[in-house]
Amino acid sequence: MSEIKVNSIKGVGASAAAITVNNSDGTCTANITNNLSNRNLIINGAMNVAQRGTSSTSGGYQTVDRFGAYYTGGAMTQSQGSLTSGSPFEKGFTKYLRLTNTTANTGTDGSRSIIHKLEAQDIANSGWNYKSSSSYLTFSFWVRSSVSQQFYIVVKTLDGTQQMYPFSIGTLSADTWTKVTHSIAGNSNLTFDSNNENGLQFYIYAFLGTDNTSSGVSLNGWSAWASSGRIPDMTNTWAATTDATFDMTGVQLEVGSVATDFEHRSFGQELYRCKRYYETFTPNFFVLSRYNTGGSGTAFNQYFLEVEKRATPTVSHSGTFTSSSGFLGNPSFQNIKTKSVAIYGSSVSANQSVYLDDSGSALIKFDSEL
Repeated sequence: MSEIKVNSIKGVGASAAAITVNNSDGTCTANITNNLSNRNLIINGAMNVAQRGTSSTSGGYQTVDRFGAYYTGGAMTQSQGSLTSGSPFEKGFTKYLRLTNTTANTGTDGSRSIIHKLEAQDIANSGWNYKSSSSYLTFSFWVRSSVSQQFYIVVKTLDGTQQMYPFSIGTLSADTWTKVTHSIAGNSNLTFDSNNENGLQFYIYAFLGTDNTSSGVSLNGWSAWASSGRIPDMTNTWAATTDATFDMTGVQLEVGSVATDFEHRSFGQELYRCKRYYETFTPNFFVLSRYNTGGSGTAFNQYFLEVEKRATPTVSHSGTFTSSSGFLGNPSFQNIKTKSVAIYGSSVSANQSVYLDDSGSALIKFDSEL
C-alpha cells in the first residue's frame, strides 16, 4: 500500500485551491473550485424562489422569498425577472429581483429599498469574531440600474445598542450589470444574541429622502443607529425617473475578507430554507372530522407543516373554499405551533366528516418572517 502525503495546499479559503499530493507513483495536482460549502449566510441569494408570486405593487415580502421590497411616497412595483444573457447569466444566475419606480417621488420622506434580515443566531454562530476589527464579513452581489447614479447600503444590528454600517456601492453605469464586493470589519460595540430573532439586516437603497439622510454620515465604519442619518444625502435622479428600474441577484454574505465564488444551491435546498419563514398549503380534499366521543360540533384536523417554522407562524387564508362536501364558510385555526396547526371547519354531527375543497384557488398561509 502506498502512502499518500499532502505536500501543499494553496488558496484554501478562497474560491479555488490547488492541492499537490506525493505518492509512490509520482506527483498529482488537483484543482478544486468552490471548495467551501455552507458559507453563504444569505437565503435565496440567487432569487430563484418566489412562493408568493412574481409581481406585486404592495410593499414587504410579496415576490422573491426572504427579500422584502419597501417604499414610501408615490408607487413602486417589485418583481422577479428572468435572465437569458449578460454577466450574471454567465455565472449561473437566471433570476433577479427588480424594483420599478412606477410613480416618481423625490419627497424628503420618500424611500425605495430592498431589505434582507438574518437571524441573530446565524451571525453569532457563523464563525465571525464580530467583536474584532480584524475579523470580517464580506458582502457581494450583482446589481443593475436603468439610471446612472450612486447608491448606498446600510447594515444594521438589532441586539444590544443598535449599530449601523453605511457604505456606497459606487456610481453605476446605466443598464450595466456590476459586481459589488464589500468587506465589513467587526467592532467591539456589536452584540448578537444566540436566538431566532432579527439580528442583522441589510438596507439596499435605490432612494432615501433627506428626512433619513445627512451630509455628516461617515461611510465604512460602525456607529450608533440614527434613523435620521442613515446614509449621506442621496442623489434623487433614479427616484425622479418614472419606470426607472433597480435589479439585483447573486447576493452572498460570508465570513472572511475575501469574496469567494457564489455558492449555488439547488432549488430544493433553497426552497426548504425559505419555508422556515413562509409556506403555503393547498387544502384540496383535506378531511375535517368529528369523533363520536366529542358529540356534534366543529369538524377539525391537525395539519403538520412541511418545515418547522422559525417561530409560531401567523396563519391566514386566501381564495374561496367550496361547499361541495358540505363545508360551509372559511376555516379557522387553533393550537398554532411551529410544527403544526389545528384546522377547524363546519359544524357536523358525531362521526361525520367534511373536507376543504379549494378548487385550485384557495391557500392557507403560514408566515414566520423576521
